[in-house]
Amino acid sequence: MKPAALLLSLLLAACGGGGSASTEPPPAVDVSTVAQADSPSALPAGWQHGAFMEIYVRGYQDSDGDGIGDLRGLISRLDYLQDLGITGLWLMPVTQSQDRDHGYAVSDYRRVEADYGSLDDFKELLSQAHARGIGVIVDYVMNHSGATNPLFLNSRHAADNPYRGWYVWSGGAPSSAWNIYGSYPWYSTGSGWYFAGFWSQMPDFNLRNAEAVAYHHSNLRYWLNLGVDGFRFDAVGNLIENGAAAWENQSENDALMATVRQVVQAYPNRYMVCEAPGQPQRYGADTVCGGAFAFGQQTAVIDATAGDAAAVASTAAYFSSAPTGMASFLSNHDAFAGERLWDQVSGNAAEYRLAAATNLLQGRTPFLYYGEEIGMAGGAGLTGDWKLRTPMSWTSSNRGSDGFSTASPFRANSANVGSNNVLAQAGVADSLHSFYKDVIALRKSRASLMTGAYRNPAAQGAVMSFQRVEGSETTVVAFNYANSLATASLAGLPANAVLRRLWPVGGANAAADAAGAAQVPMAARSFTAFAVQAP
Repeated sequence: MKPAALLLSLLLAACGGGGSASTEPPPAVDVSTVAQADSPSALPAGWQHGAFMEIYVRGYQDSDGDGIGDLRGLISRLDYLQDLGITGLWLMPVTQSQDRDHGYAVSDYRRVEADYGSLDDFKELLSQAHARGIGVIVDYVMNHSGATNPLFLNSRHAADNPYRGWYVWSGGAPSSAWNIYGSYPWYSTGSGWYFAGFWSQMPDFNLRNAEAVAYHHSNLRYWLNLGVDGFRFDAVGNLIENGAAAWENQSENDALMATVRQVVQAYPNRYMVCEAPGQPQRYGADTVCGGAFAFGQQTAVIDATAGDAAAVASTAAYFSSAPTGMASFLSNHDAFAGERLWDQVSGNAAEYRLAAATNLLQGRTPFLYYGEEIGMAGGAGLTGDWKLRTPMSWTSSNRGSDGFSTASPFRANSANVGSNNVLAQAGVADSLHSFYKDVIALRKSRASLMTGAYRNPAAQGAVMSFQRVEGSETTVVAFNYANSLATASLAGLPANAVLRRLWPVGGANAAADAAGAAQVPMAARSFTAFAVQAP
């Protein structure tokens, strides 16, 4: 960072984004147009319906002994991810950022964060992941940039700067009625007031400005041309504002994201998924993003594992009406989505496994959060988002050549690193890691569990069942979330069908009667899966 830009950054931070307009000349910007290049997919069709792992690169694996995870470290762990059965990675932002941590305050959309390595390292990651059949999608932040992004430094320089209209500005103080997440989202400078819905240091782009939108499209093509397999789009419900009472989920967002989807779909076999907690199914529609995270569903699943009948019914019904592109998950990097799963179920292993199996078998695109497969807890002594973004627990101490780093890590380890780590679980029968590996393998063994339609859901008390259907293949799955024996009443099966037991391995087969019904006894806190075979 140039000294002038650094000084301005410090002034911005100290004044909450305020202060006088800079007398320094604004920095140069690169808004060059990026055309679509020939970038064929390196992956088989349908790769995006395997299990994804969300990875915080800073917290995954350090390769150079500075206590910070990096791309080379992630490359060294690809064999582990492949062995687990992962076929997709979602990387939290890897672009250069002002925050130098979470990455969502982007200071350069076409440069890799220096802490993580180089562009060549990123290209090597793509190559190595593709060689293992693993796709890589990257976080893209379209709603806002960092305040030290050269585009914003130009925009705030003066009211007549050519890039003024790329961000949201007001000549005078906007209404005091504005309140977003408990804060007034407008910040004063010597040249006006700018809007920043999330943080003073993350000013919002004006996405009514065609040039700003075209710039983002070019950035997407830049990464797609390099070979990325798609994107996770941040905060798509916040893209356009229409006043203090209409700042979220405005109708203009739909059309805007539809144009983004056109850019991504112009490349073969790519995938995109949107974050929209307020109205997830709206953005998951094929006319908008075509894929979105199923916010709300994760809470129902976790509550269902405790035997809550209403949550079981909600969980069973969700995929009957939801767009097919809804992506399931149990936790992620944001505290508003919930604590790490281990903490949400208070370490209850039976509930944990049932939640994992529900997530992995019910929908078409399940996401895991790194460390979920070993039951990582939140960071020791940490709160908020930082509690969720801690070093991956590779060993009990997480130090040394087989741990996260040979140096002190950038943040405290998981609170249960001593017991819940990869070294203690990988290859161990009945471990949580082995359970995840086996259920992912079950999913991958059945086309119906990967891409099949969701059919015949049923919920009765703490028992849930559903069918997944792909062509002539049907898999039926049932869960008993209760802490007692129960019977799953299955219906909608072919008359006199044979139910060949897939899970648990070695369990007895079952059969449907002439009306296509079957009664399956189930142990407490268990699930079962059958391949349906017509007589």
